[in-house]
Amino acid sequence: MNLAVIGTGYVGLVSGTCFAEMGNNVVCVDNDQEKLNKLKNKEVTIYEPGLEVLFKRNVEQERLHFTGDLEYAVLNSEIIFFCLPTPQDEDGSADLKYVFKVADDVGSILKQRGEDDFKIIVNKSTVPVGTSKAVTDKLKKYGLEKFEVVSNPEFLREGFAVDDFMKPDRIVIGASSDFAMKKMKKLYEPFVRQGNPILEMDPPSAEVTKYAANSYLAMRITFMNELANFCEAAGANVDLVRKGMGTDSRIGKRFLFPGIGYGGSCFPKDVKALVKTSNGFNNKISLLELVDKVNEQQKHVLVKKVKNYFGEDLHGKKFAVWGLAFKPNTDDMREAPSIVIINDLLNAGAEVEAYDPEAMENAKRFYLGEKISYGSNMYETLEDKDALLILTEWNEFRNPDFAKINDALKSKIIFDGRNIYKTEQMKELGFVYFSIGRQPVNA
Repeated sequence: MNLAVIGTGYVGLVSGTCFAEMGNNVVCVDNDQEKLNKLKNKEVTIYEPGLEVLFKRNVEQERLHFTGDLEYAVLNSEIIFFCLPTPQDEDGSADLKYVFKVADDVGSILKQRGEDDFKIIVNKSTVPVGTSKAVTDKLKKYGLEKFEVVSNPEFLREGFAVDDFMKPDRIVIGASSDFAMKKMKKLYEPFVRQGNPILEMDPPSAEVTKYAANSYLAMRITFMNELANFCEAAGANVDLVRKGMGTDSRIGKRFLFPGIGYGGSCFPKDVKALVKTSNGFNNKISLLELVDKVNEQQKHVLVKKVKNYFGEDLHGKKFAVWGLAFKPNTDDMREAPSIVIINDLLNAGAEVEAYDPEAMENAKRFYLGEKISYGSNMYETLEDKDALLILTEWNEFRNPDFAKINDALKSKIIFDGRNIYKTEQMKELGFVYFSIGRQPVNA
């Protein structure tokens, strides 16, 4: 099939590349000329494991193309995917200005050039319920008839996005006609050869499904964080409690790991957007308001432990930080707990040196700038520091050389926001060790 993917951000670039890998002819559109130049030169503009190999192969095979010419892409494609940013607006709602702007542009193009072929326009961006109808209404204002707006939300985990796209748990398609549904199912059938379902539904249900899934997972994480704080106060061990819960088939093992709060481009924004949307329908989802509030509080928990140990005034204290990205296997710093934690440390007078395998450039450019220093490797950051804080669970942090840590730190103190070490091991090694939902060691 001939496909257009409008927007070459995280969702757009992964989607376009994976569609091309299945033999489709894909043209990706963006208005950022600098990014387009990099993509045309076979330079992947995001960090995502496994993407670069597929990207280069499909560019070389001339199945994956990049352009700034929206008109060319629209007129030469059967299916047009909107993979556009929907950032959080000031009131918590999803800002749809990019979606509506492109809808107007597409409408204008089709009106001026005429409607020769039926166009399927797909919202793959995360958008609130009612967006498919709103885009449909916009296009109808241009006198168009031969089109349909479909909702096809993505369920990609950063760090696993290629696997998630190529071997999805399920595909959700919200369409109003049999024609559009059959066309979309034909596109996705190669991705579900092992029998995972293609779920057919109406557009509003598909739109709600995306927000409902992310909000439910955010709620599970938040519950475990609250439970971890309680376990710590009550003298219990959240790791044991988690195992006791996870073996219940009604609950399952996933998303039961406590930490320092969720972040990223999806959970925080989607929770707030669903709350805002529910308020608009006069049917408030009060539970999610609390989830959002508790998650923000959780981002301050680790620094409270630091202050309980060192005192409220951290002037003269120097800390090493391992991990800046909101999760491992990504360079994404959006809503990362590390931003809140590091700023808390700086506001209390501390100095911070950080290391992350992938996210340091984004941290410098967008979030933390030169307020902190950055190490060239994980051990360099430890030199002459009062303690180590672990904020992202990168694999390379899981089994470090503890002798090097001991030699480099001024004191053998670790604040672990991701519970990546066993308390028994830390006790044997003689570290003062604080984690989430477990009793302190040697403190």
